[in-house]
Amino acid sequence: MGDVAAKIKVMPNSPEVDLDELQDDLEAALPQGARIRGFERDDVAFGLVALLPTVIVPDDAGGTEAVEEAFADVESVESVAVENVGRL
Repeated sequence: MGDVAAKIKVMPNSPEVDLDELQDDLEAALPQGARIRGFERDDVAFGLVALLPTVIVPDDAGGTEAVEEAFADVESVESVAVENVGRL
């Protein structure tokens, strides 16, 4: 059993959200066994910027589901969607 890398698109609920603070909140919300390899930012529209963390999780039952749920529970997050998944 190896690891899986998933790029997850995290949309903040407003353009006024401090993205650096949101990154810290996402890192703090990670479930045990998951880690973030890095962040990208994607300009969406009208000043709204999505965060695209690449998350490394163990390749077992559930996959990225626990990470998606943890990110969705962060206060300033509007939506969470898996963009890309691959094995390491």
